[in-house]
Amino acid sequence: MLCRLTIRDFVLVDRLELEFPRGFGALTGETGAGKSILVDALAFVLGERADAGLIRAGGERAEVTAEFDLAASPAAADWLQAHDLDTQDLLLLRRVLDANGRSRAYLNGSPVTVQQLREVAESLIDIHGQHAHQSLLRSDAQRALLDSHARLEPLLADVAAAWRQWREARTMLEAARDGIEALVAEREQLDWQIREVQALGFSVDEWLALNEEHRRLAHATSLVEGAQFSLQLLAEGDAACEAQVATVANRLDGLAEYDPALAEVGVLLQSAQAELSEAISALRRYATRVELDPRRLTEVETRIEVVLGCARRFRCAPDDLPALLARWEERLRVLGETADVAALAARVATSRTAYEELAQRLSGERAKAAAVLGNEVSQVMQQLALVGGCFELGLLPIEGGNACGFEQVEFRIAGLAGSQTRPLAKVASGGELSRISLAIQVVTSQAASVPTLIFDEVDVGIGGGVAEVVGRLLRELGCERQVLCVTHLPQVAACANWQWQVSKISDAGQVRSRVAAIEGEARIEEIARMLGGIEITPITRQHASEMLRLS
Repeated sequence: MLCRLTIRDFVLVDRLELEFPRGFGALTGETGAGKSILVDALAFVLGERADAGLIRAGGERAEVTAEFDLAASPAAADWLQAHDLDTQDLLLLRRVLDANGRSRAYLNGSPVTVQQLREVAESLIDIHGQHAHQSLLRSDAQRALLDSHARLEPLLADVAAAWRQWREARTMLEAARDGIEALVAEREQLDWQIREVQALGFSVDEWLALNEEHRRLAHATSLVEGAQFSLQLLAEGDAACEAQVATVANRLDGLAEYDPALAEVGVLLQSAQAELSEAISALRRYATRVELDPRRLTEVETRIEVVLGCARRFRCAPDDLPALLARWEERLRVLGETADVAALAARVATSRTAYEELAQRLSGERAKAAAVLGNEVSQVMQQLALVGGCFELGLLPIEGGNACGFEQVEFRIAGLAGSQTRPLAKVASGGELSRISLAIQVVTSQAASVPTLIFDEVDVGIGGGVAEVVGRLLRELGCERQVLCVTHLPQVAACANWQWQVSKISDAGQVRSRVAAIEGEARIEEIARMLGGIEITPITRQHASEMLRLS
């Protein structure tokens, strides 16, 4: 559940820190005070799109931090573990928005992407906006709601994958039938190219060795002359370095008897003599191995030219020939499959069967879930002054199916404008649509796994006794979940376990929003304001007190 929300320089809020109780809470206040800013801040930290306009005037950046207790969100804990992020009892979500419009996101202090924020938020909180009923008029939203309520997303993903495989197989079959001549020509070209490179018998290791050997053979004369010159200077000439070092060492060895300080120099010269002797021995061995070999040099140069010629033909560097050969071989394999029309037709048939089996299974699950959801929403509708109204979910067949299965979903209503069942968009008025939307949201939220539910003025268009029913429904929902409702209805606010009041103040020419927890007389005064408007009478206060007592 949501434990704490900290907001800095967000829209009209300069500094705000809120601790969220359990149960059902109401957020109230004058129109324009900024009630929905709290919901907007939550949406922001949960990964919604944002721009620099959200930064409070005069602020450098906006920052929102939300703290969640993971005890009621095992799915979020599993997500963190799967992504190698720090798993604790509390989950800290933080998002910062700079003046240039760029935002940064963090989970428990670790930088993450905004997409990752959205992913983990799906198991933490559900926000139902005041215009949610508008999306319920779209067929895709209706299908998504049914599939989500029935936990059919994994099966839907399998259906979509099977659909893509079937479509790809059909595309390959059509291409094979339409372009068989072009395929054959491409196969012949690839076959020739592959034979050319394979006949070369080339490898990157060989290319490196060839270049190294060529450098050695091409400079063999210089190498021999250099070795002989070095031996002459070090060991074989009249003034050979080795003999001169030995003479100096002997002389100093004798003088060391008169001054022991020269003994250290003698030790260093002995070491130099040993290393010089090893170097002379290595040079002699090298001189015996190095020889001029014009024939081998010609062979190496011929091989290098053959490799370069092949690389030039195929417009690549010699080092790239093996990788190019691998790509050609893979392409030839794919063309071999594509050119086999019979095999492709069989693949189309197999993938179509797999898709149809999964789609039929999805249709069966949807039919069962549609009947249950329709009955549950119909029952809630009776409590919302929609007596006699019946909610149904029609499954309209799609010829041939698509990535979402064999049918589209249509929300239907009967009993409100005649007995005939008709689509929701063609039957319900604005007020009725709000109540039906609320009924759907209450039912689907009860089955949801998220521990926190936010309702942002979903009670628009509702009043009187219906508003009281809405308040009771939300309070019942609050027994199982943490619920926060932004509302303008006193009947709904009176049913809340706790209430916050949003107000707007002007300070040094700047307008700011404030949120304060209210109880006792302050809460009675707020409910009375919601009941009576500008002038609050003792009777209004008495009515507000009675509403709180009876709720």
